[in-house]
Amino acid sequence: MSGLTYDTGALIAAENDRRLVWALHRATLNRGLIPTVPAGVLAEAWRGGPQAQLSRLLKGCSLEPLSETQARAVGVLAVASGLEDTVDLAVAEGALRRGDAVVTSDRPHIEQAARAAGRVIAIHDA
Repeated sequence: MSGLTYDTGALIAAENDRRLVWALHRATLNRGLIPTVPAGVLAEAWRGGPQAQLSRLLKGCSLEPLSETQARAVGVLAVASGLEDTVDLAVAEGALRRGDAVVTSDRPHIEQAARAAGRVIAIHDA
C-alpha cells in the first residue's frame, strides 16, 4: 500500500468507531503517510457535528480540493465507466493518480471506475 484514500463510507465507519478503519488509519500514519479525503467525500459524510470520531480522523488526513484539472479527469472517467456518482469517481481518480488503496463501502463503483481506466485499485471494505 503506497497511500490511502477514504470514501464516504470510510468516514462514516470512522464515526461509528469501526476497528478496521481505525487500524488502517493508524497503520498508514505509522508509515509516515497521510491519508487523503477528497472534499466531496467530506461533504457527503459531514452532518454538522458534533462528530467527534470523524473530526479526530480528519486531523490526520489531507483534504483534497477538486481542481479544474481533476474535475475534467473525473468527467472523462464518468463517460468511460458509465458511472454518475462524481464523488466515487473523484475518489477513484485521485487514488489512481497517487497509487493509493481505497477504503470504501462501495467496492463495485471503485472497481468499475478503475476498470474503465484500465487499472486496478487495492480496496479495503469499510
